[in-house]
Amino acid sequence: MTFWKGRAAMEADTAREETVVDLAAYGTQFVENPYPLYAQLRAEGPVHRIRVPGQERDFWLVVRHEEGRRILSDTRFSKDWRASGVWPADALPINENMLESDPPQHTRLRSLVTREFTARRIEALAPRVRELTTELLDAMTAAPDGRADLVAALSFPLSMSVMCELLGVPDLDRESFRQWSNEIVASTSPEATVQAVESVTAYLTGLIADKRAEPGDDLLSALLRTTDEEGDRLSPDEVVGMAFLLLAAGHETTVSLISNAVLALLRHPEQLALLRADASLTGDAVEEALRYDSPVEATTYRFATENMDMCGARFEKGDPVLVSLGSVGRDGERFEDADRFDITRPARGHLSFGHGIHFCLGAPLARLEAGVALRALLERCPELRLDTAEPLMYVPGMLVRGVRRLPVRWTR
Repeated sequence: MTFWKGRAAMEADTAREETVVDLAAYGTQFVENPYPLYAQLRAEGPVHRIRVPGQERDFWLVVRHEEGRRILSDTRFSKDWRASGVWPADALPINENMLESDPPQHTRLRSLVTREFTARRIEALAPRVRELTTELLDAMTAAPDGRADLVAALSFPLSMSVMCELLGVPDLDRESFRQWSNEIVASTSPEATVQAVESVTAYLTGLIADKRAEPGDDLLSALLRTTDEEGDRLSPDEVVGMAFLLLAAGHETTVSLISNAVLALLRHPEQLALLRADASLTGDAVEEALRYDSPVEATTYRFATENMDMCGARFEKGDPVLVSLGSVGRDGERFEDADRFDITRPARGHLSFGHGIHFCLGAPLARLEAGVALRALLERCPELRLDTAEPLMYVPGMLVRGVRRLPVRWTR
């Protein structure tokens, strides 16, 4: 998405030019491994102005843990871009969701969704997650050459299948939806992103119409009928927005969580050996993977609602701000020897699911899927290892951190 920049913003950018870190200078090296630059930025200060190719306006990037935690919970930073004055306020139905709203609208939406997206509903999915994982591993390990792309064989179909079954979307054209979702979270061009947004919106609108006509015992049907004590309920556009948030954001991040966790373990054989020897460390391994290589590299934008001095920076009203979850997870002030992958460390203070009122509602489901997938994969494939001499291709952009493909093999 492109920033709109008025004359005053352009003049402000010019006045502050000397402080800008231009990511274009780092090329694909930053996408493949952003952590050396993050370390450099943390050493120089907690907050930096960043320029990204293709965007018309610079933004602030928070790179230290404590400052990131503060900003994530500070109500002076708004998630509602429509009220920021930075972008034109042309919202689409998919924008009517919790992630892009502030209280009291955020409070209202989250309350209505939480009524149905309960811990009991997630717990009830556990047997099905295990069943789906078994089916996918059966198909994967039947390959005669003992090789597979783990993203295509396990991470993506597991995450997408679970989310589709949760929402009650058995007949989703998953490959088309994957292409639309990939384009929205990692844009290749403004035109392609607009087309993807239009396709997703049309698809979800039709899907919700079908659910209204024939409701079932699924989350999407429940969201259509849920009301609070005063009789409030989600509007049609809000149901579209929630469905998009769950289907796209929910499955994309879990795909990367599973893949990133497996990749970290395969690159650290001593940690893989620890986990093989003690499966009770699976939950700890998931938390360490979240900290060490967060599947969400940076938050979505927040906007300063007033001029303020905070965290060593001078924020002006309307300034866009990102918190680098990838960087804060490697902050040595919060995590000892932070660049070391260690599944025995107490990693649960990480911010990879966010913090404050926007803490990820789907965190329990993501943890469940990743834990089940890791345990089953290592049990079924005791000789699992990487199967590539080529550099791994990472998802572009600063939102999702993950590989496009993860070639593995499990036979000698």
